[in-house]
Amino acid sequence: MKIVRTSILPFRGFTAINLLGVLFVHPGVYLSNELMNHERIHTAQQREMLFVFFYLFYVVEWLVRLPMRGNAYRNISFEREAYANQRNAAYLSSRPLYAWRRYLKRSSRPHQHR
Repeated sequence: MKIVRTSILPFRGFTAINLLGVLFVHPGVYLSNELMNHERIHTAQQREMLFVFFYLFYVVEWLVRLPMRGNAYRNISFEREAYANQRNAAYLSSRPLYAWRRYLKRSSRPHQHR
């Protein structure tokens, strides 16, 4: 994965952004093994969806999740898969195609009853 350090991308509040398998990171950000694995998972997701469909689905899912409970970004299935497996260095070697689909229905936060 190519790494580009720039103050322009990612947007404020984010550490890194993976665009077409190129990782854009602010200068001085420490690239931990977990962060790199998280971004490698995104690269696998992008490839299996031929890049353009990944971005289309990502935006549509974010828009659908905006009015829902919780953080729309954190509840996107692609993010949920990446966060759930970022500590597992061997995950990509056994990851089934379209594994992010497992994260579509379940909420990332337990539902609290009042």
